[in-house]
Amino acid sequence: MTASQTDKATRFRALHQGPGAFVIANAWDAGSARILAGLGFPALATSSGASAGVLGKRDGQVTRDEALAHCRAIVTATDLPVSADLEKGFGDAPAVAAETIRLAADAGLVGGSIEDATGDKDRPLYDIGAATERVAAAVQAARSLSFPFTLTARAEGFLRGNTNLDDCIERLQAYEKTGADVLMAPGLPDLASVRAVCAALTKPFNFMAGIKGKSFTVAELEAAGVRRISLATSLYRMAMSGLVDAAREAKDKGTFGYLDRSLTTPELNAFMPG
Repeated sequence: MTASQTDKATRFRALHQGPGAFVIANAWDAGSARILAGLGFPALATSSGASAGVLGKRDGQVTRDEALAHCRAIVTATDLPVSADLEKGFGDAPAVAAETIRLAADAGLVGGSIEDATGDKDRPLYDIGAATERVAAAVQAARSLSFPFTLTARAEGFLRGNTNLDDCIERLQAYEKTGADVLMAPGLPDLASVRAVCAALTKPFNFMAGIKGKSFTVAELEAAGVRRISLATSLYRMAMSGLVDAAREAKDKGTFGYLDRSLTTPELNAFMPG
């Protein structure tokens, strides 16, 4: 591992400049990070859902210390830039979100996201004022670093019961104005919505692939104005799907046909350092 954090951060920023879109692959441990790097992805991200699954927990139940330890394992596995899913910043106060960004940088990350979901089912989203204050604090912390940390601000409405596109755009524009480098709105239902969001912004937009019926091709997203495409928990879920299928075959049928479909140990080892 020879690339400095500044080098990684600069490379990561450059990926967002287009003219096309790039796919950032979400790893869930050091091994998956090395495999994804070996397959040629230019950058990696973490996934809060996948990191929770690795710990045997549900999304939203991971502590900040646990999340950052998970990030460090992925960061040290390759020379690729890594951006983290930092949920809401692990606290309600803007100062907590800011501290999370500083700790993320200490963990070796060159980017991270702060979302406007509260984690409270009775009040799933922060109001736009409080949400913007939280993004502003995170941006200020990012700007205080010695390298160009890429701060992503996420409008979570489409995942939390608020499917008002105008509200989503208003929030993203507020986060953009306060200094977020990348904007994100997981769960947009169709390409028309993606086009509307991208047209309303001047900063790069990240589309989250991984929802059945609400995921589109790279070419379609690129044409809509998207600059970054993340995969959320989808690779982890696909890997776990293989685990469940194979384990059920062995347990319920007493056969091992999955061996014919699996990578061999030498093939896996080829992705790992000698």
